[in-house]
Formats: sequence, structure tokens, C-alpha cells
Amino acid sequence: MNTGIINLVYLLAAVLFILGIKGLTHPRTAVRGNMLSALAMLLAVAVTLLDKNILSFEYILAGVLVGALLGAVAAVRIEMTAMPQLVALFNGFGGVASVLVAGAAFEEAMGSPVAAQALAGDVATLTATAASGLIGSVTFFGSLVAFVKLQRLFWEGAVSFPLQRLAGLATAAATLGLGAAMVLAPESTGLYWAMALAAAVLGVLLTVAIGGADMPVVIALLNSYSGLAASATGFVLQNNVLIISGSLVGASGIILTRIMCKAMNRSLANVLFGGALAPAAGQAKGGKDDLYAGRVKATSGEEVAMLLDGARRVVVVPGYGMAVAQAQHTVRELMLLLEARGATVEFAIHPVAGRMPGHMNVLLAEAEVPYDKLREMDDINPELAQVDVAIVLGANDVVNPLAKTDPSSPIAGMPIIDVRACRTVVVVKRSLSAGFAGIPNPLFAADNALMYFEDGKKAVQQMVAAVKEL
Repeated sequence: MNTGIINLVYLLAAVLFILGIKGLTHPRTAVRGNMLSALAMLLAVAVTLLDKNILSFEYILAGVLVGALLGAVAAVRIEMTAMPQLVALFNGFGGVASVLVAGAAFEEAMGSPVAAQALAGDVATLTATAASGLIGSVTFFGSLVAFVKLQRLFWEGAVSFPLQRLAGLATAAATLGLGAAMVLAPESTGLYWAMALAAAVLGVLLTVAIGGADMPVVIALLNSYSGLAASATGFVLQNNVLIISGSLVGASGIILTRIMCKAMNRSLANVLFGGALAPAAGQAKGGKDDLYAGRVKATSGEEVAMLLDGARRVVVVPGYGMAVAQAQHTVRELMLLLEARGATVEFAIHPVAGRMPGHMNVLLAEAEVPYDKLREMDDINPELAQVDVAIVLGANDVVNPLAKTDPSSPIAGMPIIDVRACRTVVVVKRSLSAGFAGIPNPLFAADNALMYFEDGKKAVQQMVAAVKEL
């Protein structure tokens, strides 16, 4: 293909990527933004395949059809609660693709005497190759650990072992050393794969040290890593659109990670190094028996309906439990019912509620809850004292007062939605079990708190039925 046409299409794809990301910043334009980004990716992949004479039109069309079919099946069958795991895997696939593509290009170049001689003096390309293998391998294996944790197969919380930090630092030093050796002695292609193997261990060590409450930050960070690995691979292949798209993903992921760190009062440097720079995590003071004994007050749908009958302002705090129960549509029904009775209903969204950034926003948008009813934590916290009833629906760690009162808690310092300030708090939860951070919650025993022990969807359905009977 003509080089001018290829670069023109690449430029068009880059513009579509930027417009797509801009569209994703608002719910009303999110679908259009997603479609623009998908179109940009299709253009970039198709032109690259044609330019390099890798595949003909027929195979590209067949690939598009197979990909569309797989995407449609995934969209229909993957539960919203499993989306974080799916995103983690997608991040990992991007990382391992960078490792393999950069490694294949490196092996191919070193297999040709002419190309090997040219590459031997090209420090920039060798450095990009090493960066692609290192970051890609960390991304892939870190994402696998994130998947295992999110799927609750094992390693649900932060994993620690003796000399953990020393092991992490030693592995990081070994990985960088192997990368430097590869750049200095490229004829030894085995160094690339040894570096990728060391980076795999590093990816595991960095991610196992992250606790459950920090998993949304990890997802955002791994997303950024996958973009950086792709961008580095773009330098290896001298592919402009891969450099641009990878840079966009890497930069947006870092910005999101920075926002998430701020929301959790975490250091970005500490997250980047898998907690290696943080003080040793402690345990929350006291067990749940000490906190809850004789203080927890259970309630029912009828009692909550009576509270809601006199409420002028209601705030719902959604969490992962709402996603598991698929209660978002029933929550919308309760919202409409209360608004018809003259109450104001809003949703307090914590930046890390759920298992991935924006998890609650997506769920509520799926139920067609108006976006202007979603209030960010910093906006609604000062107004919670004027709220009559707060309904905490499957959220635990994001409303846990221990974040503010116990410096030894794993979530110490994390800003929370301070529902204790509301006149009455109704906590919908199946039991008094700990949340993803694995710590008890004193809110359950607060004087103004009532525990509604039920599945999230059933509980809201019972509230709706009881309100209708008033």
C-alpha cells in the first residue's frame, strides 16, 4: 500500500481514538465514544495487516466477524459482577501480546546478520524492546493475580511473607539488570526471555501485596501498564498508531490511577511499587464480637418503609453487593416510588466502590438512573447531615469509620462516605461478615444504624412492597 495512504489512515485512527476517549468522559456520549474507538482500532489493524501483506481482505473480514461474534457473546453472557475480572484479563492479554510481539521482532532481527548489525547499534530500539518485554510481562502476570483475587479463587487479601520487600526489590533489580544486559549484548537473545521471566515474578510480587480494598486502583494501574507496553512495542515495530494508541491508554490509565489514589489517600509511588514503600500494614483493633455484641439492631422492610414514609431526603450508597444481587433495577423502582411521594433520592458514589473504577456508575446507568442523581463523595459528604435516611446497599469498606479512627487498619486514611452523619442509616447486608478488606465495620453497631439482613435485591423489593402498602 502507498505509505501516504497508510499514514493518513493511521492519523484518522489516532483522531478517532482521541474523540473516542473524549466521548467516554460523559454517559450521554459514552456509547458513541466506544464505537469511535472500536472503529479506530479496526482501521488501524486492517491497514497494518494489508500494509505488511500479512492477510488479505477475506481473512480480515472473517476475523472481524469472529471477533464481533465473540464480543456479542461476551456482552450478553458476562455478568456485571464479573466485569472487573474480564477487564483484568484484557489488560493481561495486552501485556502478553506486547511481550510476544516485541520478542518475535527481536528474534527475527537477530536471526538476520544485516538486521542484527543494524540493531546492535540502535540503543533506542533495544531499550524499547526491553521495556516492552518488562512492562508487558509485569502486566500479564500481575493481571492474572488480580483475576485470581477478584474471582476469589485464592489470595483474596494482601499476601505477605518474610522478607517480602527484600524479595521484591531484589527481583526488580534483577529484572532491570537483565534488561540492561540485553541492550548491551543483544546477540544473547535468551536475556530477553530471562528478563521477561524475572518480570513475571515481579508482576506477581507487586500484585499479591495489594489488599482487597485497593483492587480498583490495581485495575487502573494495570490498564496503564498495558498501554505503556503497547506503546513501547510501537517503537520496536516503528508503528505510529500503536505508539499513539498505547500512549493514550498509558496516560489515561495513569491519570485514573492518580485520581483513585487521591480518593483512597494512597501514594501513587507506593501503588506503583506494590506497597513496597508503605509502612507495614497492621490489623484493625478488636474483633467483630467486641464491636457488635449487643449493639446491632435488625430491621425489616415494613420498618424501613415507615422511615422512608417520613423522609424528605434519601441517599443510596451502592456497593459490590448491589452488583452481586443485580438490584439496580429494583433500586430505580424504589427511587421512582419515593420521588412520587415527594422525597429527594440521590446516590452517593465512592470512587472505589465495587471492584473497578466506575463500576457503580455503569450499573446505575444500565438501570437508567439519571446521571445527575449520582453524587461524588466529596460533593455529598458535607450534606449528609441533612439526609433523613441513608440506605447502604452492599457497600462495606467505603463507609467503614475505621478508615478515619484506626491508624492500624488496612484502610486507614481512605476517605469514606460518612453516612454516620445521616439521621438514620439502613445497612442492607446478608450478615455481619467483613467486606473485601477483611475488617469489621463499627457502623453496623452505631446508634443510628439498622441492619437489614437480606439479599440486596430481595431487601429492596420488600421495601418497595411495604412502601406501596402505606
